[in-house]
Formats: sequence, C-alpha cells, structure tokens
Amino acid sequence: MTADQDGSHPPQRLGLLLAWHGAVTQTRMRRALGAAGLTPRHAMTLMHLEGGPIGQRALAERLEVDPSVLVGILNDLEGDGLVERRRDPADRRRHNVAITAAGEAALRKTNAALDEVEGGMFAGLSEQERELLRGLLDRVNTSAEDFECSE
Repeated sequence: MTADQDGSHPPQRLGLLLAWHGAVTQTRMRRALGAAGLTPRHAMTLMHLEGGPIGQRALAERLEVDPSVLVGILNDLEGDGLVERRRDPADRRRHNVAITAAGEAALRKTNAALDEVEGGMFAGLSEQERELLRGLLDRVNTSAEDFECSE
C-alpha cells in the first residue's frame, strides 16, 4: 500500500493541482514581463497587434475585455509610445490601433523573457507532450467572465 492509498496524503484534486501550477506560472510570467517593462494585459495587447493594425472594437473582442478597459490599456501603451491610435480613413468614427517600432522592440524583449520562462517550466516535456497539454487545456471548461484580473 502506498502513502496515497493509506490516506496519509490527501488525493491530488485536479482543480487544486491546476490552480497551484497556474499560480506558480503566473508569478514567473509576471516577473518576466516586469523585467520587460510590461503588465500581462499590456503584453497581450501588443501580441494581438503584431499582425498589423486592428480596429479598437475588434481588439477589445479579441482580448475579451470591456471597451472601457481597453481604453485604459491603450492610454498606458500610447503614453509609453508603444502603440498609436488613428482614425480609420474609411470611417472617421472608428479608431485603428497599431504597434509602433518601440512597441515591436518591447514585444521582442517580452517574447524572449517569456520563452526563457516557458523553456524552464516545460523542459521536462517533449514538443509532442507540449502540444498535447495545449490541446487538453483548450478543452477545459473556463470562461473569460469568471476571470478576475489582479492588475
């Protein structure tokens, strides 16, 4: 009989196990992003802009945030010279958001820091196992409405 079977150790509840690993991951990622000078929301916003300019409303939908929250994020990023908002020439009521050269540099630094964290965290997994984990996590029933950001 093992220690787990004789009741001397509590069973590993999957939700608690995931929460523990999530908390550790969040701490490591925040440290890496902080070293790059960004918050998680700022980094995610820049990542979504990497492919080219996007409308402000579409960006809010991709980030799954209220448009008023996005305005605050963009104000921060624009104040740091990392993004710029421009009126859409086809529809003057609409704003397009684009990453600047400084934003691209910050994103490169951010991605390098995150690569280092992820490389260490997932060193024990093969590429195939990483893809399997990604697929399994995609199937976990979660909702953006349940998320509480601590930024």
